[in-house]
Amino acid sequence: MVAAASGAHALLSWNCCYAFAPISTTPGPARPRPTFTEPREQSRGIESTPPPPLPLPPFHALEANLRRGASTLAVAAALFFAVLAAPTAPAAALTENQQFVSDVWFAVTAQYFDPTFNGMNEDGWRARKAQAITAVADSGPEDDALVAEEIQRMLSALDDPYTRFLPREKFEALTAYARGGSAGIGVQLLLEPRLGNVVVMRTEGGSPAAAAGIRAGDTIVGVDGESMEGATAELVAAKCRGEPGERVEVTVRRGSGGSSGGGDSGGRTERLSMTRSQVKVNPVEASTFASGGGNRIGLLRVPSFSQETPGQMIDALRFVARDGGVAELVIDLRGNVGGYMTAGVDCAKLFLPARAHIIAEVGKGGGFRAYDADGLGAELEVPLYLLVDRRPARAAEIFACALQDNGRALVVGTTTFGKGRIQNVQSVGNGSGVAVTRARYVTPRGRDIHGVGIRPNIEKDGTQCGQDDSAAACLADVIA
Repeated sequence: MVAAASGAHALLSWNCCYAFAPISTTPGPARPRPTFTEPREQSRGIESTPPPPLPLPPFHALEANLRRGASTLAVAAALFFAVLAAPTAPAAALTENQQFVSDVWFAVTAQYFDPTFNGMNEDGWRARKAQAITAVADSGPEDDALVAEEIQRMLSALDDPYTRFLPREKFEALTAYARGGSAGIGVQLLLEPRLGNVVVMRTEGGSPAAAAGIRAGDTIVGVDGESMEGATAELVAAKCRGEPGERVEVTVRRGSGGSSGGGDSGGRTERLSMTRSQVKVNPVEASTFASGGGNRIGLLRVPSFSQETPGQMIDALRFVARDGGVAELVIDLRGNVGGYMTAGVDCAKLFLPARAHIIAEVGKGGGFRAYDADGLGAELEVPLYLLVDRRPARAAEIFACALQDNGRALVVGTTTFGKGRIQNVQSVGNGSGVAVTRARYVTPRGRDIHGVGIRPNIEKDGTQCGQDDSAAACLADVIA
């Protein structure tokens, strides 16, 4: 008890020592009480007399003084209100092009997911804006190309190929593509950020592209004579679309072998002409095959993730479950370049229990949105394998990493593409737009797969499981 009391006293003394001095309860010596007396004249033998009053000025002098004071006040008031009314000239007013550069900078800054701006921090990122504003100081209305070049140079400091400026014609083409309703050539495209090229990931069977000879692995370098170097996959797709029956010329660059999927910068160039048509993307395909041990294996082939894919996958699961069901299930994602993020999430829900994490979207400032499974009608018993190559990206990777991280499926094949970012496209005036990376994906185990991809549980290179090899052949030594 003594120690506790002492500790409490010490704590109290420490907390109070900055504000109060110790208070003694023992009476001390009485202090003399100060006395106060009214001040009075000290007589030195003479009588004190008050000073005479000051004489008042004559009336005419007082009137003149008042007039001078009023005049001074009037002049001061006039000067005061003149200063208030005087317009203030803006310091170093921006030109129209400089203001446009500043508007783009603010649009990106407000959304960009990385608060460090690629390690530059706000001061360094602001300095990039100042450089771009200075570079367009002498530009005029006819210098749109120069302004676009300086804006893109400013954005390139972020080292993010998905955050980019969209001049008027590119923004219009992209928004028209998003609205849909036009014909195309039947290719799935993906931006290869390491090389800055748009690569064909897949051609739809019976499509104009397939008939013209476009193959997976080709790099699209031009459409109708317009260079696509440095363009995005969305822009190239938009340029390939148009009205049914229209002709379009696509320039492709072949890598060695043409189907390597590497998007090589070398190789020969070919111009291929074709007619646009309505292309139906292949739905989820369902089938079965017998393993080496005689077991019935279900196979779902998923070419892409569209708004219809979750419903198609449910139908495919019902198909393979007929006639006694299957011993194991394989989902083939080879060549799948993604699609709708929500479709990947909804498909993952078909195989995960309630409250299982699927993906988290992390935005600016660390705020995040989690996507979890609800467990309704999920298939949780049949062993599951996911077959991948380097092409799966975006929604396909969301689907695969959710099942892998939750231990629901084994991933077999090669490391996937690795796109873990989400963009927002918006208008910035003058008919132009900007695409901004506003968030990143994090897997259930906290992995950021961007630029890394999903490493399979069982690795198989292209010689062991090529694009043209069947799923049964790729998994012959995996599934009994």
